[in-house]
Amino acid sequence: MLKLYNTLGRQKVFLKPLKDKLVRMYSCGPTVYDYAHLGHFRAYVFVDTLKRVLKYNKYKVKHVMNITDVGHLTSDADTGEDKMEKGAKREGKTVWEIAEFYTKDFFDAMEKLNVERANIICKATDHIKEMVDMVQKIIDNGYAYVISDGIYFDTSKLKDYGKLAGFNPEELKAGARVEFNEEKKNPTDFALWKFTAKDQKRQMEWQNEFFFKAEQIDLSKILAYANDNPNIKIEKSGKRFKLIVKGFPGWHIECSAMSIKYLGKVFDIHTGGIDHIPVHHTNEIAQSEAALKKESVKIWMHNEFVLVDNQKMSKSLQNFYTMHDILAKGFDPLALRYLFLTAHYRSKLNFTWDSLKAAENAYKSLKEKIASLDLNKKGKSQKIKEYKKKFLEFINDDLNTPQALSLLWQMLKDDELSDKEKYELALDFDKVFGLKLKEAKVEIPKEIVELAEERLKARKEKNWKKADQLREEIKKKGYSIEDTDDGYKIFKL
Repeated sequence: MLKLYNTLGRQKVFLKPLKDKLVRMYSCGPTVYDYAHLGHFRAYVFVDTLKRVLKYNKYKVKHVMNITDVGHLTSDADTGEDKMEKGAKREGKTVWEIAEFYTKDFFDAMEKLNVERANIICKATDHIKEMVDMVQKIIDNGYAYVISDGIYFDTSKLKDYGKLAGFNPEELKAGARVEFNEEKKNPTDFALWKFTAKDQKRQMEWQNEFFFKAEQIDLSKILAYANDNPNIKIEKSGKRFKLIVKGFPGWHIECSAMSIKYLGKVFDIHTGGIDHIPVHHTNEIAQSEAALKKESVKIWMHNEFVLVDNQKMSKSLQNFYTMHDILAKGFDPLALRYLFLTAHYRSKLNFTWDSLKAAENAYKSLKEKIASLDLNKKGKSQKIKEYKKKFLEFINDDLNTPQALSLLWQMLKDDELSDKEKYELALDFDKVFGLKLKEAKVEIPKEIVELAEERLKARKEKNWKKADQLREEIKKKGYSIEDTDDGYKIFKL
């Protein structure tokens, strides 16, 4: 059986899907205000590997991933600039243009890494109604209050708030986790819906209505907010008060609303980076359970950071690399995927260009080994079942890809297996690895061989400029060439 590490509980648990062999899974997607970096890529290669392992175990997967294109502020304290608006100012474009450009760039990178798309991609800006409805439900259930800049979740109303992160809110001092807003009741309280400030010009904002019972609000304060800010209005509506506001959703409400819409009130797996644990996912749990009055997610899974010089790779530290950097240095993106597979998803990975080069060399050697296999050499070894069993044990032990990768190399060196058996096992394992190993065995087109021969001739004549030009031409056609003592080797990119 498949065992996965559940952050909620801090232990490995057996996967028991809520619906037979269907696994419903939600992944926090990118905030599309800038280029995604290698730390983000690791998260999505991890998710892709998880999906592949699920499918290898004959599960069906319904995978939902969001695109955050509004509401993600620069501070976890629900203050600062909206990252989308900031990106628009930086580039002199509209937020919609920024979102479209960086969403496309993200998926281009995912394609290069051979990451399969989620079944459902949902943009935050397409689901404002669902978020408003959920905020209203949280208000109705008594977990929300209003301050001058928004509607906030009262974390003191939830006895086990912080259970995912493992902290006790009563012991948390103001400012220990986030910058403290004096209007908030508790330092851990967070925005469900933010109001547009009176002097703020936003490209993305919506006018919505929220209803409160008289005992849920301080009417005098709200009237003062309305007098000070034209984006806030309050009216009597039967036995309740109607708050009419221009604004935008809090970051956390987006994922709760969309995951529930597409996967149901309770689903199997929720993924994200470990940086989501203390704030984003902790708050998702709080608001979902407040709205639904029950646990929404069975297993929470988180991948570790990619480090640079032992510091987290991040935009704020300006120590990040993008897919464009990988390509500019001539690396195969699948070498990066290989590098990610060499480390367990729950362990930190310190990135260097040397480590990527070593991974690329190993990946090239792997493809060369597979390309050299003689498929006419058949056999019938009993060890095939042993290797498949061992492989399944490794991947089913919380996605232990380092050991699974080591097993692949061990299998390829095993003289008791025929070349054809090795090839078939390699392709079987690659259903999980996603390294496109089948392409290592493809026949090289005549046109590419002719260019390679012309390049070899140029090298013999020491015409290095022409040789480099031909290498680039071969690369543009989807192949790489490696010089050897005997001549050259060609690989499909």
